[in-house]
Amino acid sequence: MDSFNCSVSVTADAIGGKWKPLILFYLESGTRRFGELRRLIPEATKKMLTQKLRELERDQIVRRKVYAEVPPRVEYSLTRHGESLSPILKQMSRWGEKHASRYRGIKASSPRPVRP
Repeated sequence: MDSFNCSVSVTADAIGGKWKPLILFYLESGTRRFGELRRLIPEATKKMLTQKLRELERDQIVRRKVYAEVPPRVEYSLTRHGESLSPILKQMSRWGEKHASRYRGIKASSPRPVRP
């Protein structure tokens, strides 16, 4: 079965995962430079942040603008298509605010996985 037959799968593929919603949340308030995004999302490695920004750019959700300066300056912003995700992001934020205490307690008490 084609996963794109389900509209939720389309949305989850475009903005799902740990980092994409956070990137979009921060870009929703305006254009950001890569370094700003790194400071706002310190848990994401440089490699992971770059990868997710490229995926969002590929999907025409995020616009990448490179300035011909030394050192080079790169800015990211939402495209019009990306801006259409604003209601979803706002709803996710409201849900998170409402239920944050429930999940903080679960996450804090969950056993950490053992690494070999």
